[in-house]
Amino acid sequence: MTTRRNFLKNSLLTTAGLGLISPSGFALTSNNKIAPSDKIRIGLIGCKGMGWADLNTFLDNPETECIALCDIDESVLNQRAADVEKKTGKKPKNLYKDWRKLIDNKDVDLVIVGTPDHWHCLIMIAACEAGKDVYCEKPLGNSIEECNLMVKAAQKYNRVVQIGQWQRSDEHWQNAVNFIRSGKLGKIRTVRVFSYQGWCPSIPVLADEPVPAGVDYDMWLGPAAKRPFNRNRFHFTFRWFWDYAGGLMTDWGVHLLDYALNGMDVHTPKSIMAMGGKFGYPDDACETPDLLQTLYEFDGFTVLWDHAIGIDDGAYNRNHGLGFVGENGTLVLDRGGWEVIPETVNDIPRMERVHMQKGTGMGLKNHVKNHLECMKTRNRNTNASVEIGAHIAKFSHLGNIAYRTGKKLVWDGTKFTNDGDANRFLIPNYREPWKLPIV
Repeated sequence: MTTRRNFLKNSLLTTAGLGLISPSGFALTSNNKIAPSDKIRIGLIGCKGMGWADLNTFLDNPETECIALCDIDESVLNQRAADVEKKTGKKPKNLYKDWRKLIDNKDVDLVIVGTPDHWHCLIMIAACEAGKDVYCEKPLGNSIEECNLMVKAAQKYNRVVQIGQWQRSDEHWQNAVNFIRSGKLGKIRTVRVFSYQGWCPSIPVLADEPVPAGVDYDMWLGPAAKRPFNRNRFHFTFRWFWDYAGGLMTDWGVHLLDYALNGMDVHTPKSIMAMGGKFGYPDDACETPDLLQTLYEFDGFTVLWDHAIGIDDGAYNRNHGLGFVGENGTLVLDRGGWEVIPETVNDIPRMERVHMQKGTGMGLKNHVKNHLECMKTRNRNTNASVEIGAHIAKFSHLGNIAYRTGKKLVWDGTKFTNDGDANRFLIPNYREPWKLPIV
């Protein structure tokens, strides 16, 4: 059967020159907006946390419509269906517990991936293969090889992919980068990057228990190792277990380390070393460290990552941020804004102070708008493209690998050259019947 969307796509070659249809096949009005009769149809996979925040923001844009939801937890699925209906007046037509059925839905234009990290690769690549654009939560992948494959898939299938690093769309971050690159700070010796999250508490050891009613736990595990159900490994706190995520190093690291590299305009570190452990909560259920310092070596400067859970007292009277430490002053940057603190020697400041330049708090909203505009024009260079997301996710994983091996590692951009054993962390081992995709 010929649907309106198929008709538009089939007619593209003969009408695109008239300005009536975007290269993606969407009907456009005279001011280049999606026509009311032909909305961008969204399917969300993973509905509880950031997945819902992302969908909620997309639905603030009149050219969008949610037609499908997928979650392995029936209670979450039903709640989000009700939430969409409350927001839009229209309940999603399709509710799934198996994400593959959502991918197979030919009416879905955009897939939002809001699952735990260990699922990102399989779902995003399947969506690209199916010809759908993707908004994928960060970190892009749960291993370095997954990130490599996800970049290949987006490029091979020419899909518009945005990673949920929404700070890339928050204007004050880029303004800070422009100041850093102006040279006014003088020679920068180090970049301090820190995330001290007092609101993230320790989690107590809990006994395994039966799978809750309405939960497809085997599907939740997916390619991860088979384990009994434990609430600590489910929903939000999955991020503290190596099977599914990488702790604060990848959770907050991809946001903040991204701007360390962006500001310094660098890509590949020469070496990585890390120290830390379960110092604050040695007997809790977390596998990932509650405190970690990772040192990345570059020519002429270092990048220092420093994180802790259960503590809010980070550097510069902040619980998160970056400090670009220059000879003349230090630029301090966080989600609230940026400022420059002059270096004072013998009571003489080496530069003028720059008082707080406040952010707008519009990062996620701007990020979503950027993705929608790129979908309309088929511009793959979104503000946080798959290439950007892959680079910083891999950079963060390097820190975790250095911690887990306990060694100083030398990295050539694709492998560790001084410790072959560390390379075993690059490629994940998937549980049958799931297999690492071939792209």
